[in-house]
Amino acid sequence: MFDIMGMMGKVKEAQAKIKETQAKLVHLTSTGESGAGMVKVTVNGDRKVVSIDFDDSLISSKDKEMLSDLIVAATNIAMTSIDVKIKAEMKAATEGMMPNIPGMDLGSMFG
Repeated sequence: MFDIMGMMGKVKEAQAKIKETQAKLVHLTSTGESGAGMVKVTVNGDRKVVSIDFDDSLISSKDKEMLSDLIVAATNIAMTSIDVKIKAEMKAATEGMMPNIPGMDLGSMFG
């Protein structure tokens, strides 16, 4: 017989663990680079840009379009990387808390 009360307790426990882990994600960071490291963008687990670093050779450059493209590329790389880290943190935080129900993908809760 399926234990619905036990399942509800596990859901509440998982929700609390998820909330706790989400609060910690702001301290997780990831950096993306473009232009062979000429532009570096660092984002946090809250998906906010925390720093942008340029190679000195770009600062005096008048090619604003290239600089803009490099920043966009580095930001997108950092955002993709932080998403992977966020999913790993959330999975680790809730691992073993919920029963393995065939056909039910709880991993999508974290994406």
